[in-house]
Formats: sequence, C-alpha cells, structure tokens
Amino acid sequence: MELRINVDINQIINLIHQLPEQEIEKLSSTLQTELSIKKKNGKKNMNELIVSAPTWSDSDFEEYNEVRSQINKTRLE
Repeated sequence: MELRINVDINQIINLIHQLPEQEIEKLSSTLQTELSIKKKNGKKNMNELIVSAPTWSDSDFEEYNEVRSQINKTRLE
C-alpha cells in the first residue's frame, strides 16, 4: 500500500515548526544522515560510470585533435 499526499514546502515547514525542539533536532539529524548516504551512493555510481566508460585509442585522440584544430582555425578566419 502506498500513501500519496500532495503537500507543498510551506505546509511541511509549518508542520516542522509545530514539533518540539528535540524532535526538530532528531529530524535534522535523520535528514543529514539520509542525504550523506545518497551522496555516497551518487559518488559510487559516478565512479562506476567513469570506470566503465569507453576510452579513446591514441589514433582516435589524434584524429580528434586534428579536427578540433581545423575547427579552431576556421573560427579565426
């Protein structure tokens, strides 16, 4: 069972302000923990993407540099 509620940010903030200070601190700590977990997972996923990304051979890179050089020359003219 999934619960879906349309709540805007102002309503959430108003609800948070109604909490006792101790509960606000607990909520803040929980959110920071959740966000740091997501950031770590995001970095892990980015590292995996970089490692698994295709690479250029030397000849591909040389060809790219030649074409890039030609493009740059035509812009100057």
